[in-house]
Amino acid sequence: MKFGAFLLGEAEGTILAHTHRLSGRALRKGMTLDADALAALRAAGHTEVVAALPEPGDVGEDAAADRLGAALASPLLTRSIASTGRVNLFATRPGLLRVAADTVHRLNAVDESLTLATLPDAAMVAARGMVATIKVIPFAVPGEKLAEAEALIRAAPPALTLHPFRPLRAGLVLTELPGLKPSVIEGTVAATAARIAGFGGTLLPPLTCPHVADSVAGALRSLRAHGADVLLIAGASAVVDRRDVAPDGIVRAGGAIDHFGMPVDPGNLLCLGRIGAMPALVLPGCARSPKPNGIDSVLARLFAGLPVTSAEIAGMGVGGLLQESDPRPLPRARTGAPAARASGGAVAAIVLAAGLSRRMGPRNKLLLPDENGQPMVARVVDAVLASAARPVLVVLGHQAEAVEQALAGRTVRCVHAAGYARGLSASLKAGLAALPESAPGAMICLGDMPLVTAPMLDQLLAAFDPDEGRRIVVPTHAGQRGNPVIWDRSLFPEILASVRGDSGARFVLERHADEIVEVEMADDSVLRDFDTPESLVPVAGL
Repeated sequence: MKFGAFLLGEAEGTILAHTHRLSGRALRKGMTLDADALAALRAAGHTEVVAALPEPGDVGEDAAADRLGAALASPLLTRSIASTGRVNLFATRPGLLRVAADTVHRLNAVDESLTLATLPDAAMVAARGMVATIKVIPFAVPGEKLAEAEALIRAAPPALTLHPFRPLRAGLVLTELPGLKPSVIEGTVAATAARIAGFGGTLLPPLTCPHVADSVAGALRSLRAHGADVLLIAGASAVVDRRDVAPDGIVRAGGAIDHFGMPVDPGNLLCLGRIGAMPALVLPGCARSPKPNGIDSVLARLFAGLPVTSAEIAGMGVGGLLQESDPRPLPRARTGAPAARASGGAVAAIVLAAGLSRRMGPRNKLLLPDENGQPMVARVVDAVLASAARPVLVVLGHQAEAVEQALAGRTVRCVHAAGYARGLSASLKAGLAALPESAPGAMICLGDMPLVTAPMLDQLLAAFDPDEGRRIVVPTHAGQRGNPVIWDRSLFPEILASVRGDSGARFVLERHADEIVEVEMADDSVLRDFDTPESLVPVAGL
């Protein structure tokens, strides 16, 4: 194909490269110039035109795109009519699209004029959903290059294969522990039913049982007897090992565990097993949520009739980071901890600095300087500001003006607790009430714990993951729990209803024992607060 500027006397039969808007008429890009069009250009004062001239053997853009579309189509993939050198391919049924990347790469390398763009491999598609687009770049392509591309498509593994979803029946076992709210079970059933329906399947009536391996095994046998094609287990407590309660239940039902864990986040704690040829999955905690997670990829393969092996799961890591696809205020590479969650905001920090400091005598312990002259509360706040938590709220009460002055110049929001004299609960309530709606959780820090460092705080933030069932994060040292504690926003109403006087949220911890993740610290800094003059004496730096 020749391309360039043609004198109007030589341009008949060429293809117009750019649209020309003339008085009362528009000559469109891609049209073949005839005598009438050339006359209109002359009347407008043109003497030449930029155009393309096909050479012998060239194939026009629409004809070339249509031929490639015909070569790539199949009974489950249909194509659109060619227009402006483009043909789109569509799924005729819901299913899982597999893409042979090597075939696509080789096709796109035949010639720059021929291009194929597809959805990612293992994409879930709806009926009539577009799976690929063919675009012929110039107005015409050499016939030999088109023939080479067609021969490659015929000889290579299919570039695009649609595996339609089958109407499987899924059985769901939900285990129970004391204190597990009915709403948690209801939410899990609703999310699972929606997932199964999305693949065209049916969820059998779910079974509940105690969080005991033998009970799980009995429920699985019952679901098999009722015609389940795939078995799912949602444990009251997150599975942490292939020998844990739920996987052990699969084994006791006569099955085996093939793989534990997957390189997809959220979804790491998936356990893949089978009873005979029937798949049996222990769901990760994030499966309680309708948000995309690793279980969707596994279920898609099962409903599409494809094997799910250890190798298949191990290959899901590229593209497996689902949780942090949105822009993040502070990237993980800088902070060492996830600053933002899929729900939108960062985990906030609340520094409680309103207390009366009674046991310290006449002095306010939070204002006592260290050996460098820095007040205790300033050391605490500086550590929090150096972590990934945002925003940072400081709750004031006793000697509020002096404490606020000690924090001058720092990017914090000060909140006044009107009832601070009644104890810690008033400060906690004031801090939680002031949090922005975007914060998915709060890290409650004590103003008299200056030995806790920013890296320690980031360790706690990294462990917080409500979608995986880790709604509460508690630091420990030598088996003893300390502070600060991170709480998921969904627990705030329960905290506000429970705290009284100087008591914290201990009772809420007890009610949600199965949702606590403990983070062991190397030293006892998370256990050490400073309430008396004597407690300050042996501490270096204070």
